[in-house]
Amino acid sequence: MLPLQTHHHHLFPLLPPKTLPKPYTSQNPNSFALLWSWGKRRPKTLTTNAYSPNEFPADESFLEEFGLKDKEPEDVARRRNWIERGWAPWDEILTPEAKFARTSLNEGEEVPLQNPDSIEAFKMMSPKYRRSKMEEMGLTEDEFYAKQFEIQGEIPEPLKTSWTGPLVVRHVPPRDWPPRGWEVDREELEFIRGAHKLQAVRVDLDKVEEESSTDTEELCLERYKVFLKQYNEWVAANKDRLEKESYKYDQDYCPGRRKRGKDYEEGMYELPFYYPGQICAGKVTTLHLHQGAFVDIGGVHDGWVPIRRNDWYWLRHHIKVGMPVIVEILAKRDPYRFRFPIEMRFVDPNVDHLIFHKFEFPPIFHREEDTNPDEIRRDSGRPPIPIPIKGPKIKVEEEPLKSNHPYVDKLWQIHNAEQMIMDDMEVNPDKYKDKKLAELSDDDDFDEENSVEYTKAYHKRTLLPKMILKTSVKELDLEAALEERKFHNKLREEAKQRGEMYKVTQLRRNIEMDDYDFVHWRRSFEEREALIRDISSRQTLGLPLEEPGRLVDASYFGSLVKDEYDPSNPVYRYDYWGEPKNTEKSRLQRMADAHTKSIVGKGTVWYQMSIEEYAEQQRELYAQSKGKATQTEDDGDDSEEENEDDEDEYEDDEYIYSILSDSSTNIPDQPIVVNGTQSAVFDERTYED
Repeated sequence: MLPLQTHHHHLFPLLPPKTLPKPYTSQNPNSFALLWSWGKRRPKTLTTNAYSPNEFPADESFLEEFGLKDKEPEDVARRRNWIERGWAPWDEILTPEAKFARTSLNEGEEVPLQNPDSIEAFKMMSPKYRRSKMEEMGLTEDEFYAKQFEIQGEIPEPLKTSWTGPLVVRHVPPRDWPPRGWEVDREELEFIRGAHKLQAVRVDLDKVEEESSTDTEELCLERYKVFLKQYNEWVAANKDRLEKESYKYDQDYCPGRRKRGKDYEEGMYELPFYYPGQICAGKVTTLHLHQGAFVDIGGVHDGWVPIRRNDWYWLRHHIKVGMPVIVEILAKRDPYRFRFPIEMRFVDPNVDHLIFHKFEFPPIFHREEDTNPDEIRRDSGRPPIPIPIKGPKIKVEEEPLKSNHPYVDKLWQIHNAEQMIMDDMEVNPDKYKDKKLAELSDDDDFDEENSVEYTKAYHKRTLLPKMILKTSVKELDLEAALEERKFHNKLREEAKQRGEMYKVTQLRRNIEMDDYDFVHWRRSFEEREALIRDISSRQTLGLPLEEPGRLVDASYFGSLVKDEYDPSNPVYRYDYWGEPKNTEKSRLQRMADAHTKSIVGKGTVWYQMSIEEYAEQQRELYAQSKGKATQTEDDGDDSEEENEDDEDEYEDDEYIYSILSDSSTNIPDQPIVVNGTQSAVFDERTYED
């Protein structure tokens, strides 16, 4: 950071340190000295200690690191922030009142005003005193505020840009004249546009100063005067409409928007007067930290120079409110959609090399009637919102070629219908005796939407789903099918006479289906060739193979995509009942686990028996429940009392009866395994008090 500080020394003037309020001092002046001496000596004879062990300072290094330090003044800290972190608080462009309010309040304490400047600034906070001061100085309000924004402190050297050439200004009508929907005389328009052809003449920069002149009397402005005549006619016809639209769309005036009411003056230039590339002289009217500078160029809209973020730190001395500037118009935009219709840059003072944080896109309005976000982005020159599509897992260029034309299914349906009618004609010739095949019609009105019917039918005692495809007779070519059938019957008879077997290899419709499939294969082949050619061309030129941002990785859609099974996904790690797949437990292991859990899970219960005794008791209870017959009701009260006594015993032990609920439980005489360890290691001593 040192080179930056030394190179731009004029940007960080070192001000005298600011006086801070006196810190609180206790009544005992030696209290801190006492603390310091305790930190060094720590007498052993001291019994009562005012500090707890974790509060008492351990050694001198602790105090050096965490003890009280001399704070640097606020101005020094602010300048250090500017240099090291690139962060600025913009106190240079605060109004005097706001600056006084910031500098006079120190940590919320009132500071008595002693400095004459601070007393004057305090008085200036009152509008009445401010007005009287303006009248004393004989300044208007604009001049007074312009004076407040004069450079404070060290004045930097004026900007010198060695790479700029002489500024050539031409006076030509805009190329986009006339506005859309405005009719003008075609001959006059042709005469105006003749000025644009002269702009194609090349100018040698070395001879510009010799050939250029500042004389305005001999300029040929005939074409421009014709443009001005048409422009004034347009303004007279549209001025009131534009003002009404301004009140309709802009509730309040803000810099860069159309001036109306008292702010509007006769002779202000409307938007069609300006064009990109035009050089204008103007005056800075507003500085906005987040949007930029606004320059009055004599139009109904102030021009907008985009400056934002920390660029103001470098530009704060060179651009001030009220200063005259020369600007170049970069763009002219629709005021309905864009906040600032005229975008410009500074030509004098030339500060382009100090602007780093450009606006990606000019700011726009979102209106209530806007429903289509893609249309807004298209109108405002922004790229469309990319619709994320998951990239295909297959490589299209490596896939086999397609040869299944979608129309082949329909052809196969028509072919079957034709052959069924031909078969019916051979079986029932009387049915078609006096009928022409071309005049056949459907029995019912053919409904194309309900042409597929789903039913069920039996096949060898099995009920199977059945699909009926209805075809209209008008789609069939029955005469050609009949001629084909007669031809094959004739060939069959001839072969029979020769004693040979006749076999029909291909029918007319089969050949047609093959032709369609071949067309589909040819198209698929050409598409793949074009794709491979495109991929190789992109790889040669170093271009991306897919449109950037179009295809996204599968992780964009989350860990689980619909209808996709991923074995590595934790969702599929367990089966339906929540148990790990490879560690299904036997009933014996579950019972041992339940016993262990009843011990560990409840701190108030501790069984006085080993696991072997517990399992033995379960076996006895199981045998008793299986071998004992149900007692009759005659035993009555005695049996009920015995049951109550038994229940009390079991309540004290808190057995888990859910394990015994399954009557089919079979506990073999084998060592019980608990958590992968045989229970022999658990003896009676484990559960003794």
